[in-house]
Amino acid sequence: MPKQELLQAKRWYVIHTYSGYEDAVAKNLKQRIESLGMEDKIFDILVPKEKRIKIKSGQKKITERKMYPGYILVEMIVTDDSWYVIRNTPNVTGFVGSGTVPVPVLPEEIESLKQRLEVEEPEFKIDVEIGELVKIIDGPFKDFDGKVSEINKERGKIKVLINMFGRDTPVELDSLQIKKV
Repeated sequence: MPKQELLQAKRWYVIHTYSGYEDAVAKNLKQRIESLGMEDKIFDILVPKEKRIKIKSGQKKITERKMYPGYILVEMIVTDDSWYVIRNTPNVTGFVGSGTVPVPVLPEEIESLKQRLEVEEPEFKIDVEIGELVKIIDGPFKDFDGKVSEINKERGKIKVLINMFGRDTPVELDSLQIKKV
């Protein structure tokens, strides 16, 4: 790295870490910033996570999932000192960029990411349409095939017509209980 003050602007940069160590690196980095007095050059650390809805044993659970495994974001002013502190933090493999010069993330990308992170309730992802054939993969009607008759995106519920005793019977299911055939 050249012995010069690279960028005097406060910008966001992407740091590559060993996958699974993102939270540990963020915690370690915060301690190093404090102990080395780098609060005037390294300002914020972000491990982007999104909330997801999963069904386990028939119960709906909200879980967190890392959006970019193996990466964390750091808001900083890049100098020889701040670069050294980040680069020599355990489990950090380097900055994302070409060569030794880190490339900042565009401000509009950071804004878009922050808006995504502010979503309190995860949305239901429903990728079926009315009339489509689906297979039920969870619940009392597991392994039944049916046809989608109604979709409620707000509640994440889908009505499926299944053939039971020679008749089409409507069954209300969670969107996570079905998959396309």
